[in-house]
Amino acid sequence: MGKYVIKPAKSGGFSFSLKAGNGEVIGTSEVYTTLDAAKNGCASVGKNALKANLEDQTVEGFEQQKHPKFQIYLDKAGEFRFRLLASNGENVLRSEGYTTKAGCKNGISSVVRNAESDVTVQEEA
Repeated sequence: MGKYVIKPAKSGGFSFSLKAGNGEVIGTSEVYTTLDAAKNGCASVGKNALKANLEDQTVEGFEQQKHPKFQIYLDKAGEFRFRLLASNGENVLRSEGYTTKAGCKNGISSVVRNAESDVTVQEEA
């Protein structure tokens, strides 16, 4: 099973990463102003990932899905990325770049498998 790791952000506040059981980072959050807000962000990933739709924006004429949803998109470097948008449309998790769409979809599957992981807090960035 994976885990959420919350740590202080260099710019102040807190951010978290969702890590797979092998320690690899699956996705990261935005910076939250408080520790409690970051914990709520982890809970939001857990709640929304399990019922999220998939919106593949790399397909021409893609159909927009309702929130919560995972969006697959291409970044400026041409890599595939995903983000998880909560029921309210807020971006709660984003991935690093993948060279293939299959790799990106595997990342999404990993988020779903690890969505209900425990939360740990690190004292230092």
